[in-house]
Amino acid sequence: MAIVVALAGSPSAKSRSSGLLKRGIELLVESGVTVQQFSLTDFVAEDLIYGRFDSPAVQAFNNAVKHADGLLIASPVYKAAYSGGLKTLIDLLPEHGLAGKVALNLATGGSAAFTLSLDHALLPVLNSLKIKFQVGGVFATDRDVAWQVDGSFHVAPDTEERLRLAINSFVSYLPHPLSAELAPGRLVEQIRQGRISV
Repeated sequence: MAIVVALAGSPSAKSRSSGLLKRGIELLVESGVTVQQFSLTDFVAEDLIYGRFDSPAVQAFNNAVKHADGLLIASPVYKAAYSGGLKTLIDLLPEHGLAGKVALNLATGGSAAFTLSLDHALLPVLNSLKIKFQVGGVFATDRDVAWQVDGSFHVAPDTEERLRLAINSFVSYLPHPLSAELAPGRLVEQIRQGRISV
């Protein structure tokens, strides 16, 4: 069974990016994927800032990534890039720590103008760690996603569809996927929306 490490790049469990990650995890689980979750709050800030590779939490994270088939990463966009806290954690991965793995990146921000921030900021970092393949990405504005008063997380229908397409594509690159479907009648539209490479 495929294993994915899901990483929340926001220090808040109630951030929009954490909510989008939560929905992505739900879709992965529905597809039969085992998910191991991590958040910046799992780590001591000083361990990340001072690059303490021997930190038990950092070692546990690196070990989980080593044995995973893929990574699902979510981050808020600050100043046109992913969060600094996420960068400090990624910096503690081994030099070839992502070799042979697949990644899907999720991000949220105040404006659609930052849609390409994942490609321009995060992708080069993952490439430097020898990521095998990145399955596009999903960006949502603050209007697309929101936590509700009852504690549920709302995802706008078009964003939900883009997320489903991206997750389906992501799962298709993992070992022995149980569910990865592309509707033949809508293949061109799905490729456009999900940024799927064929």
